[in-house]
This record gives sequence, C-alpha cells and structure tokens, in this order.
Amino acid sequence: MTPEVAINFRERAYSLLQADAEKIVKLIQVQMDHLTMPQCPLYEEVLDTQMFGLSREIDFAVRLGLVDEKDGKAILDRLERELSALHEASTKKKKK
Repeated sequence: MTPEVAINFRERAYSLLQADAEKIVKLIQVQMDHLTMPQCPLYEEVLDTQMFGLSREIDFAVRLGLVDEKDGKAILDRLERELSALHEASTKKKKK
C-alpha cells in the first residue's frame, strides 16, 4: 500500500467517525426536542447504546492503525461536550 493510499484511508476513517458522532448529536437533539426528557430511561438507553457503538468503532479504527488513539478520544470528548451542552439547553428550555 502506498503512503498516499494509507493517508487516504486514515482521513476517510476519521471523517466517517466524525460523521457518526454528528449523527448521534442529531439523534439525541431530535429526541430531546420532540420525544423524551433527558431523565427518561429511553433517552439514556439510546445515548448509552450509541456512545458504546461509536467507542467500539473508534477502538476498531485505532487497532487497524487508521486513527490515532488521541484523535479517537478527542472525537468522544467533543461528542460528550456537545451532548452535555444539548442537555443543559434542553433543561433550561423546559424550565421556562
């Protein structure tokens, strides 16, 4: 495999993981806006399942050498911050 192909695979893997993280944010945002409260077991189940799935994807990409471990952790950290901000905004909105 040429270095250019390897870099392309790494970039593609990172891009796909970021896209999956963004899908989780959108899914949770829809759920918070229209379906359930953050304290609802359904919300927590969806969030836990989605986060676990993404963490497994990242672990797989790291083991393949397609994503650096620190970059994978950064994706999860950013996602957790975004979800926390969504939760806070939703809680404040519901209190008004």
